[in-house]
Amino acid sequence: MRKTFRLVISCPDRVGIVAAVSQFLNERSGSIIEASHHTDLEQKWFFMRHDVDAESLSIDVETFREEFAPIAEEYNMRWYVKDSEDRPKVILMATKESHCLNDIMHRWHTGELNCEIVGVIANHEDLRSMVEWYNVPYFCISVPKENKMPAFQEIEARIDETGADTIVLARYMQIFPEYLCEKYKHRVINIHHSFLPSFIGAKPYHQAAVRGVKLIGATCHYVTADLDAGPIIEQDVIRVRHSHSAEDMVRLGKDIEKLVLSRGLRYHLEDRVLVHGNKTVVFAD
Repeated sequence: MRKTFRLVISCPDRVGIVAAVSQFLNERSGSIIEASHHTDLEQKWFFMRHDVDAESLSIDVETFREEFAPIAEEYNMRWYVKDSEDRPKVILMATKESHCLNDIMHRWHTGELNCEIVGVIANHEDLRSMVEWYNVPYFCISVPKENKMPAFQEIEARIDETGADTIVLARYMQIFPEYLCEKYKHRVINIHHSFLPSFIGAKPYHQAAVRGVKLIGATCHYVTADLDAGPIIEQDVIRVRHSHSAEDMVRLGKDIEKLVLSRGLRYHLEDRVLVHGNKTVVFAD
């Protein structure tokens, strides 16, 4: 893949932002490979993502940061620039179900996801052999009902010692405590079925089958202290028929869950997701 510098910006909307960025890149011989812009007219907020050919630029990424800083200050930007060759570190978390975990690991193993998987944390031993086949460390940390805090403190330590940039809850069935949601804000990605809040609790697909739903789906979102209500990254649906049993819906639901989670993770890894409040702008490719 061609090496790029990825410039991501959000700021109050005003005239001249695109021109200022374009002039900055032009003066340094930067060739823009991909450009995405969006303005939220209600909140008067501007969003931008540029992929710039690194070989065309006359500066390195550190010099880019230093020289772009005055423009960022002038326009009150929240911004960063990344070298596309810097691979983010990802840690996965799971319980017993393997479909989302295995799908992500396969996509990573075949080079579809540009990241480094630094470990898998699970609260059961069921998935160890599968994970270790990929030569990825497996950390089994049980979470007793009586007192969960020591387990989450151990999970926190594992995340920090691996240097993980992103945590993916690949059907991890424990609720993240509020302090970890805040510590890893916009870095924890979760997947759930899109029946919430209509079908809450155990066996949502069975509940949906009883109601005779015609669409089932999944939602990939950032984790917040407000359960299943964080900024949404990606969603999709699949149509079902009256002839589908609850077991059919479970099978189809797993298909859509793993697709939506892997797609949402890829958008996150490629810096295509910009969060503003509890909403996202996603510059999907």
